[in-house]
Amino acid sequence: MNAIMTKIDIERAAVPGSSDWQGLSEIDQAIRDNRLVEYRIKKSWADPWGRKLTIAVLLVIAAGFSYLVGASLGFW
Repeated sequence: MNAIMTKIDIERAAVPGSSDWQGLSEIDQAIRDNRLVEYRIKKSWADPWGRKLTIAVLLVIAAGFSYLVGASLGFW
């Protein structure tokens, strides 16, 4: 494969990305460290609408489990 690639191509491939792609470098690092879920949770929590949606979904899930526990114990 090196016979096809010139030395300039090999050197370009070894150079890290430019600063134009800094926004994607954090995602790339997260994928490399296998922590993409943690990255998505942090980004969602930083967004005000994402935080409200996360809290709302957790409250709905908690209410559903509370209803099921109450029904199984005979409260209603």
